[in-house]
Amino acid sequence: MTNNISSALNAYQQALGRIGAKLPAAETKPVEKASFQDMVEQALTTTVDLSKKSEQTAISGISGNADIQDVVLAVANAQTALETVVAVRDSAISAYKEIMSMPM
Repeated sequence: MTNNISSALNAYQQALGRIGAKLPAAETKPVEKASFQDMVEQALTTTVDLSKKSEQTAISGISGNADIQDVVLAVANAQTALETVVAVRDSAISAYKEIMSMPM
């Protein structure tokens, strides 16, 4: 049991090291007030970009140019972004329906 835990921790640390090596350093930007429309557009653009990157990484993995961990990570990131957008959409639709059902 201890061996399984330690190998899982080692794999996790290796994955974190790989992720950390590929992520650019965080840049601090002045906070701007964004409208709701800007926020939604940015979320959708990010989701589309992640999906495209995921497809490119998967194609590279199929051709043998990318590691399987990179493919899995890219697909998981794209899936998480898409699930987030769908959850926000569902919440917005639910709120709209609730507002429309209120008595005037």
